[in-house]
Amino acid sequence: MNDQYVRNVIEAALLAAGRPLAADELIGLFDERDGSSAEDVHAAIAALRTEYETRGIELIEVASGYRIQIRPAVAQPVSRLWQERPAKYSRALLETLALVAYRQPITRGEIEQIRGVGVNPNIIKTLLERDWIRVIGHRDVPGRPELLGTTREFLNYFSLQKLDDLPTLAQLKELEDLRVQLSLPGAEPAVELPDPGSLDHPVDAPESSEAADEDELEAAEAAEPRPQGLVASPAAADGD
Repeated sequence: MNDQYVRNVIEAALLAAGRPLAADELIGLFDERDGSSAEDVHAAIAALRTEYETRGIELIEVASGYRIQIRPAVAQPVSRLWQERPAKYSRALLETLALVAYRQPITRGEIEQIRGVGVNPNIIKTLLERDWIRVIGHRDVPGRPELLGTTREFLNYFSLQKLDDLPTLAQLKELEDLRVQLSLPGAEPAVELPDPGSLDHPVDAPESSEAADEDELEAAEAAEPRPQGLVASPAAADGD
């Protein structure tokens, strides 16, 4: 089979799907009579990656498979196509998400102990609704509290293949300027993740309940975000 044809089919499928496609799904686009093998598909993916190196789009692999998305370098001007207000996240929500990502499996009580302040149920509800976290079990202690962990959609949203791709706490401590933002470049205001040191020890002084409630209510009212990796297709939202 013509190599260009294989690349064209894969490119068209990734643009049309509006979600990441696993390697098996891409291989399944060709039947045995086409004479295309798994090696041909992987070679076509590699060729497309090379072809896109000088363009405004890129082909990347995330937890659910491969997707074509807008390069971060051009995301800001392209984001002007959408007129909705950029999503904003409270520090309380970001700290909760960071603790789940780095300390999973973790209970709500353990999150509260580390942060030194209660977690508003709206924050957990928001993270569950956006499919960034999920209940993965129960701690074998009185009350059997829920154990929380991140999801594949969390990895897809942040263009990660696996949790090991997250920066280590040691790296975060060494790079004081490193901050992970949960919005498109240019979105205001940018909210930073907690100091990585706070992931290891409870804070000394609890936040005031008034400030914490204000942050948590802001998180609950935040609009649905658009992923930093915008999918270059009519259906721009990712899904598993």
